[in-house]
Amino acid sequence: MLMSRERRPAIRTLRGWAVSVLNEAGAIRECGEHGWIQDRGDPHAHERAFDVARKNPPERYSPEAAAVAIAEVLESIGDTCPECPAEEIV
Repeated sequence: MLMSRERRPAIRTLRGWAVSVLNEAGAIRECGEHGWIQDRGDPHAHERAFDVARKNPPERYSPEAAAVAIAEVLESIGDTCPECPAEEIV
């Protein structure tokens, strides 16, 4: 029986590409209940994503533009889900 790998969907925007790279690097996660993207706060994962951006940017984009896209996504998200109840600090 011939097995084939599932094809990844085409990334249509630079931001979409950056989110995909950050996800694969383990730098972000999705809130299981609400779907918001959250920064995991892992500096090693962030660096892996920036390495991918610099070494393997998407077609038609420079390594600098790809790295800027990674930085912009990280700056635009937080480390908590805005819909999840905040944990009380005692």
